[in-house]
Amino acid sequence: MQVILIVDVVDLKDRLIFEKHLKKEGFTPVGGEVSTYEGKATTHLFSTRAFILEVVEKGLKKSGFESCKIIFQVGNNPLEAYRFDISKDCFEQIAIDS
Repeated sequence: MQVILIVDVVDLKDRLIFEKHLKKEGFTPVGGEVSTYEGKATTHLFSTRAFILEVVEKGLKKSGFESCKIIFQVGNNPLEAYRFDISKDCFEQIAIDS
């Protein structure tokens, strides 16, 4: 399944390290788009979701950042949005405004 990932990071300290980490894990930049990446999923949605959250979290921690929100879509499944809660040190799902 195709995966589209959009990352909105405030004060990313080292974009090169962040993007290198995403690329290593299979997410490549979408041409001409800033902070938009694509990849392929070969596992169930639950496993893919966990993988995406883990990859982005590790990349953020390697790079340094102030805050982050992500939105992604796996195949034809609905969009999902998350924000990183620094006080809890993890991503939390947030509602998508329609």
